[in-house]
Amino acid sequence: MAHNRLSDIRANLIDDARLKRVNSVLSKYQRRPDSLIEVLHVVQESYGYIPLPMMRFVAQELRLPPSRLYGVVTFYHFFSTKPKGKHTCVLCTGTACHVKGSKAILSAIQKRFDVAVGEVTRDGELGLQTARCLGCCSLGPVAVVDDEIVAKTDAQGMLAILEKKVSSR
Repeated sequence: MAHNRLSDIRANLIDDARLKRVNSVLSKYQRRPDSLIEVLHVVQESYGYIPLPMMRFVAQELRLPPSRLYGVVTFYHFFSTKPKGKHTCVLCTGTACHVKGSKAILSAIQKRFDVAVGEVTRDGELGLQTARCLGCCSLGPVAVVDDEIVAKTDAQGMLAILEKKVSSR
């Protein structure tokens, strides 16, 4: 269910489990502005991303300017303003991983799944992201696929993992 206006969001607090969860965490932290990160994590977990109307809702509930929420959401890599896809692949493009072949892996994923970085495949099955460093330099090239680390792989190995995930609908 899409919510486009604050009045729609408030009207659906009773019926929508996602909104109930967000409202619950707002209440838990007494709508304090310093609870912003915790509240955003719950929005992200509930929706799979942070929709703009939810940013406005949270901003109003925490009495913060919407620009502050937008700044936080776009600063931290974990948060996303776009749906991420049923499956996610975050590929490290840091120096160590780049030297060990992450560029070839990225190119292979983009070609095979017809997806750009920061986007989701047309069928919504796979979202592709890159990160400057995942902190696993000795295991490079590294990716995180559906919250699992994939280390020391190559383009063929990564494609096999992703094809298995995407085809197991």
